[in-house]
Amino acid sequence: MAVELQRALPSSGAVTRRSWIPNSAGSLDMKTLLLLRHAKASRDDPELDDRDRPLKPRGKEDAKRLGRRLRVAGLVPTLIVSSTALRARKTASKVAKQMNYARAIELNPRLYLSNPNDHLEVVRSVRDTEDRVMIVGHNPGLSQFLNELADTEAELATCDLAQIELPFNHWTELEKSACAKLIQVWHAGDGD
Repeated sequence: MAVELQRALPSSGAVTRRSWIPNSAGSLDMKTLLLLRHAKASRDDPELDDRDRPLKPRGKEDAKRLGRRLRVAGLVPTLIVSSTALRARKTASKVAKQMNYARAIELNPRLYLSNPNDHLEVVRSVRDTEDRVMIVGHNPGLSQFLNELADTEAELATCDLAQIELPFNHWTELEKSACAKLIQVWHAGDGD
């Protein structure tokens, strides 16, 4: 028996239906994917390589605020994978600290200025024991990946996080046309 989910498409207001199949116990197997765009970074030093751009003070505060909100909401990931760029690493670190995330943050160079296919391959390589994964990256690739995955039209601002539910047990099952459900876009500036 399939469980039908409905959601309104933001551009047309039309409702789409997607079927998610319950497991043998009758419940839905789910993975949660958290897509986080790095916090606000500085462009003050024109001599600085793009990979080495630091966070602005506002970016540091936004990352801390988002981490606290995610901790309170019970959305602490089991794994964080970040781009190797300084601004992404620092965003991941500040969010992780506020969530009391105890593991090491994995760094993946494929997430630096990547396209949706790179994101897909990074996520598909995650161990199945990880149920809630946070990817910290950059636009435009991160927003493009979100839009292809969840059939939406969203543009993630700095330090925005998209919370997505995926109806399967194995990350290798992820496809861009998956039955992904965009639950919420968290905005760092929305308060504590």
